Amino acid sequence: MATPLPRTDRPARAPKAVAAFVDEVARLTQPERIHWCDGSQEEYEGLLALMHERGDLVTLNQDTHPGCHLHRSNPSDVARVEHLTFVCTHHSHDAGPNNNWMDPADAHRLMRDLFEGCMRGRTLYVVPYCMGPIDSPYARCGVEVTDSPYVAANMGLMTRMGSAALERIGRDGKFVKGWHSTGELDPDRRYIMHFPEELTIMSYGSGYGGNALLGKKCHALRIASWQARSEGWMAEHMMLLGLESPQGKTYYVAAAFPSACGKTNLAMLIPPGSMPGWKVWTLGDDIAWLHPGPDGRLYAINPESGYFGVVPGTNPHTNRHAYDMIRRDTLFTNVAVTADGQPWWEGLEDGTPVTDWQGRPYDAKNGPAAHPNSRFTVSAKQNPICSPMIDAPAGVPISAIVFGGRRRELAPLVYQARNWSHGVLVGASVASETTAAATGKVGVVRRDPMAMKPFCGYNFGDYWAHWLAMAGKVERLPKVFHVNWFRRDKDGRFLWPGFGENLRVLEWIIGRCEGKAEAVETPIGWLPAPGALNTKGLDVSAATLAELLSVDAEAWRTEMAEVAEYLDSFDERTPADLKAELADVQRRLG
Repeated sequence: MATPLPRTDRPARAPKAVAAFVDEVARLTQPERIHWCDGSQEEYEGLLALMHERGDLVTLNQDTHPGCHLHRSNPSDVARVEHLTFVCTHHSHDAGPNNNWMDPADAHRLMRDLFEGCMRGRTLYVVPYCMGPIDSPYARCGVEVTDSPYVAANMGLMTRMGSAALERIGRDGKFVKGWHSTGELDPDRRYIMHFPEELTIMSYGSGYGGNALLGKKCHALRIASWQARSEGWMAEHMMLLGLESPQGKTYYVAAAFPSACGKTNLAMLIPPGSMPGWKVWTLGDDIAWLHPGPDGRLYAINPESGYFGVVPGTNPHTNRHAYDMIRRDTLFTNVAVTADGQPWWEGLEDGTPVTDWQGRPYDAKNGPAAHPNSRFTVSAKQNPICSPMIDAPAGVPISAIVFGGRRRELAPLVYQARNWSHGVLVGASVASETTAAATGKVGVVRRDPMAMKPFCGYNFGDYWAHWLAMAGKVERLPKVFHVNWFRRDKDGRFLWPGFGENLRVLEWIIGRCEGKAEAVETPIGWLPAPGALNTKGLDVSAATLAELLSVDAEAWRTEMAEVAEYLDSFDERTPADLKAELADVQRRLG
C-alpha cells in the first residue's frame, strides 16, 4: 500500500455541520482513513508523491518543465458525460427539458447504493473550498469529500481550498455538499447527480475534471445558477478580462462561449504590434459570478483560482501566455510525452511524441498523440497578465457582455444587441459546433444558450426570465454583443485572422459602450459602420471585411424560425417578452 500523507485530523474548529456531513459520508463509504485537507504546499507535494508511488502520476522533464506532472485517465473517462448528468428537483419541470431529470428520492437511493462501502481500503479526503476571494461577499463555499488524491490536488489549484475556506464556512453557516468517488471507473456505474434544492452534488464512477472537480461545473454553474436565481445574481459560463486603453482606462468584459471556442485565448489575448498602448488583464477563462453593485452597475468575480484548460493547439503563436505559464508547476492530463520526458500535444511546433496519452508507443494509426480534450491545471497566479483585481472582494464592473460560438456561416464578425431584452434573445439564440470537451459527435451545430446548455441547473425558460429580470435590479446594465471568429469562405478558409487581432473587435465594442464608435442598424442589431473597425496593419481585404460584416436576410429568417421552434420547446416557461423580441427581429427581417 502507498505511503499515506501525514495524518491531518479533524480541525478543532471544524464547523459542526461539516463534521456531521463527513461522518455521514464516512459511515456509508467506510474509508480506511480520513484526511482533512489544509491547502498547504506540503500537503500538495504529499499528494503528488502519493500518486507517483501508486503509479497514477508521471514526472515530466524537470529541467524543461519544473514542477510538472502527467496524469493519465482511464480511456473511458476523458470528458464530461452529459447524458449521465442529472438535475434532481422535486418537480421535473423545474429542471426543464434542457436537463436530464431524476426524482430526488430515486437518485438518492441509486447513489447511496453505489457509495456504500466504496472507499474500503481508501483514504477519504475532506476538501473544504471557497469559490471566489475568501473575503468577498459574493463568494460561496463548499466541501467535497473524495477518494481521489488527483481531485484533491486539482482542487488545491482550482479553488481557495483548505483551512481558510473551512473558517469561512464557519462564518457563513452554509455550504454546498459534494460527494465524490471514482468507484470502479465503470461507464455503466457512472452518474453525476445535482440536488439544487438541497445544495448537494453526488458524483460516482469518474475521475475526469468536469465530473470530479465538484467546485467547477457542478457547483460554480449548476448549483450556483440555482442559488443565483434565488438570491438575485448570475452564475455564468463566461471568461473575464480587463482591457486597458492607451489612455490608461480599464474596461471589464465578460464573454460566454461554448467549451473550446476561444474563451481562454481571448482571456489571455496579446495585442498586435499595430495597436500599441493596449493591455489585456486576465481575471478568468471560464466562469463568472455577476452581482448588482452598490453604484447601479453589474459587478463580477471569478469564482475559480486556477485554469483547467484544453491544451491541444496551445503554442507560442496561439496563446503565448498560456504556453509560458504551463511550463512549470502544472498538472497535465492525457497529453503525450517525448523521448526526453516533455509533455506534447497536437499544435506544438517542436518535439516528437514517443508515448501517446494512454501510455502506449505512439502510432498515428491509433489516433492523436494527445487526447483532443487533454488538459492542464495551473494556478491563475502563474499567468503573466493575471489581473491585480483577481482577488478584489468587490469584483469588477462589467461594461460589456459578449456571446459567441463557432459558426462557419450566418453570424457576422460582431454585432450589438439593441437593448438588454434583445441581448437576452441574442444569448438565448447562441449556437455552436460541438467540440471534444463533451462525449458525442464533433462538428454538429447545436443550440447552446448563453453557452450554458450543459451547465444551467434549472429550466431554461426560468433562466431567461431571470436574465430579463436583471433589468429591474441593475440600473446601468452592460451592453450586449455577439462575435464569431470562425466564419469561413466557400473554400473553407477562415475570413478573420483571430487571436490577437480580436482586440480590434473589442476596441469597437468598448467604443460602443462609450457611445463613440459608429454603427449601422441591421435587422439583427448594430454592426460596425464602414471604417469604424480599426484595420490598420491588418491583411484583410475590403471585400473580405464586407463579407465578415454581411447579414443574409434569408438565412437569418431560417435561423429565427429555428430559434422560435427551440423557444417553444420550453412551453409556458418561455417568457413572453423573449418571444416578443424574437417577433420583432422576424418583423425587421421581413
